[in-house]
Amino acid sequence: AAMSRKGRKLLVDSLTRSAKHFTKSEVECLIKLFDTLVAKASSQFAGAGFDRTVFRDTLYNAFGMTDDVVLDRVFSTFDRDNTGCITVEEWVEGLAVLLRGTLEEKMKYCFAIYDLNGDGYISKEEMFQMLKHSLLIQPADEEPDEGVKDLVEIALKKMASTYLFVPFLLQDYDHDGKLSFTDFEKAVRDENLLLEAFGPCLPDIK
Repeated sequence: AAMSRKGRKLLVDSLTRSAKHFTKSEVECLIKLFDTLVAKASSQFAGAGFDRTVFRDTLYNAFGMTDDVVLDRVFSTFDRDNTGCITVEEWVEGLAVLLRGTLEEKMKYCFAIYDLNGDGYISKEEMFQMLKHSLLIQPADEEPDEGVKDLVEIALKKMASTYLFVPFLLQDYDHDGKLSFTDFEKAVRDENLLLEAFGPCLPDIK
């Protein structure tokens, strides 16, 4: 038990340094919450972390995040080693960016969410995939018809979404036919509302 307490203290100290936006007491609370979530998870990870289902349920209950595509992408950004399991380090450090991140950290986070294939660019198809979920409600297994596809294309080029973001202001500054992080960063620094241009992936401020 003494070793366990010592290990816990070392973990808290380490995470307080790495997740620099949280105080020591906040890190302690997040570790306790992590332990609660692990207890709910399947036993396949042997207590090392919790799975996608528990993660999605937690973000839904805590922050009202409901978009399946976004939740899967958020899980992937937290799960840095791609094991399908959120460890305590990934949990605390991920929340540090999600809840308290600087603009720079949040730009990198949002770009990673929208870059579905992880190639370092947001393509037109990736914009389409993200926007069709934030603009439309449709059966999960049904592809939108051509009229709906046309609507999404128009939304990309001409109009703000109902979520008060203005995708067409995100310009391809280097004219390579897709949105690089440099393009994204320049646009967001000019207009911070464009941070979530392709769908809400941060909790509401409240």
